[in-house]
Amino acid sequence: MRKLACAALLMGVAVYAWPAAANDGLTKIIKDPKQWGIQTGDYANTRYSKLDQINAGNVGKLQVAWSFSTGVLRGHEGGPLIIGDVMYVHTPFPNIVYALDLNNDGRILWKYEPKQDPNVIPVMCCDTVNRGLAFSDGLIYLHQADTTLVALDAKTGEKKWSVVNGDPKKGETNTATVLPVKDKVIVGISGGEFGVRCHVTAYDSKTGKQVWRGYSMGPDSDLLVDPEKTTALGKPIGKDSSLKTWEGDQWKIGGGCTWGWYSYDPETNLVYYGSGNPSTWNPKQRPGDNKWSMTVWARDADTGVAKWVYQMTPHDEWDYDGVNEMILTDQQFNGAPRKLLTHFDRNGFGYTLDRVSGELLVAEKYDPSVNWATKVDMDKNSPTFGRPLVVAKYSTEQNGEDVNSKGICPAALGTKDQQPAAFSPKTNLFYVPTNHVCMDYEPFRVSYTAGQPYVGATLSMFPAPNSHGGMGNFIAWDNTKGKIVWSLKEPFSVWSGALATAGDVVFYGTLEGYLKAVDAKTGKELYKFKTPSGIIGNVTTYEHGGKQYIAILSGVGGWAGIGLAAGLTDPNAGLGAVGGYAALSNYTNLGGQLTVFAIPN
Repeated sequence: MRKLACAALLMGVAVYAWPAAANDGLTKIIKDPKQWGIQTGDYANTRYSKLDQINAGNVGKLQVAWSFSTGVLRGHEGGPLIIGDVMYVHTPFPNIVYALDLNNDGRILWKYEPKQDPNVIPVMCCDTVNRGLAFSDGLIYLHQADTTLVALDAKTGEKKWSVVNGDPKKGETNTATVLPVKDKVIVGISGGEFGVRCHVTAYDSKTGKQVWRGYSMGPDSDLLVDPEKTTALGKPIGKDSSLKTWEGDQWKIGGGCTWGWYSYDPETNLVYYGSGNPSTWNPKQRPGDNKWSMTVWARDADTGVAKWVYQMTPHDEWDYDGVNEMILTDQQFNGAPRKLLTHFDRNGFGYTLDRVSGELLVAEKYDPSVNWATKVDMDKNSPTFGRPLVVAKYSTEQNGEDVNSKGICPAALGTKDQQPAAFSPKTNLFYVPTNHVCMDYEPFRVSYTAGQPYVGATLSMFPAPNSHGGMGNFIAWDNTKGKIVWSLKEPFSVWSGALATAGDVVFYGTLEGYLKAVDAKTGKELYKFKTPSGIIGNVTTYEHGGKQYIAILSGVGGWAGIGLAAGLTDPNAGLGAVGGYAALSNYTNLGGQLTVFAIPN
């Protein structure tokens, strides 16, 4: 059965440095490790906390401090925000928001439950997830599944304004958080599996008025690019750089969705994010490089104009969306200080770039099973510089329509999907949740109808062969060398976001439902606890009343858990994920819960 498969949406996290006139309060919150004011911990997306009360020496004593049922099943991605004495918790569709009083045993201060048309659910591709709330200047921002962006009063839950960002009837939906920057809220869109032409939009954070919108493909004016100043690998992209890489008007249904995490550098005033797969999944139907899908974007936060772009997977043949987070660090590279951007792409390569210029510095496989390309060409004098060198055997384009290309690694859900990595400035290592999964991929011809699936491929997924038999690894990565430092085997994909702390502990969750704590230097397991349902949420930490807490949402789902979440049994459903993760039902079940941990007095 040819089923739609995944591509959720997303959009980037929260906030951190702004002019004196805007977001002063949030700037302080982001800098205060006792609070957690943005989904990714900071603007740089490091997911690092300076708290060290819980450390490698005592983390083994963690116990459950309290818990909270969300009242919703399906997959729970993202995590809570902690602003002062209040925790803000979100759910999957219908996207309920709870404000919980940390001074009073998590008492519900207010609850916001939007009324959405349930017809949005079957348009959401890979479960009804939502990656969390954002906060700015007394407002809580929620981007609903139906693409309605809502600003709520943080104290009362009263709706202050709302704006509609897309049209679910055309296949446009949302699963992502948003990124407040200065006086704007940056918002993405999803729907690549429905032939949506995707974009990033900035709205005025006080009024909801649209300020700018930049598309992933189309005319230069729609892209918000300057053909002579916007660069790719150090060279101007030139006029009509996108239009020249599509056949006819295919760019109008070209995908390139923007459902991943967003980061921001106050020094350069650039917002960084990735664009997703081109539509359709059948590469024969869209000749050319299909720019600018599968691309790292660096846009001016005020105007939206792109400073530079880098396309990681030209003419994508495998659904390797480029939406994963961009992590910003200042590190030594080849003996000199550099402002770096590190990105773990779905295609299985870990990229390190100069975030100011877009120069490509490192591109190496972060899972040894990756086989669809031999390497990324790093010879600056080569005509294929910066491009992956594709292995013909695994090219769904070369093998053709209605041919089943077997043993492609990674599978379409990538060596890593949206589950965000973490970075510790103490170890200079990145901690990456990964999928150790391969696939068979058969493209077929498909026609476009607005609001209907526009996929054009049948997939099956399975653990990487000739390996440990499991479907996941949790790794430590050196981004300057492009090397795995240590790797932990997991029976299922690690679909939870990581957290690194100054206590030399790294936390992550597993699809079976375990919260795990490991030594940041060695990867040695220090603690684990099984929560009521599989974890696809992101680990959060905060301090309240002088005590450090660890918080995690459990609730199995997402692309990997779509079989359980949606009650699917056909092995080919979920674009092969149902069959690939069938054994997950032996380890966990549905249920949405927030679990909070602490070390007892």
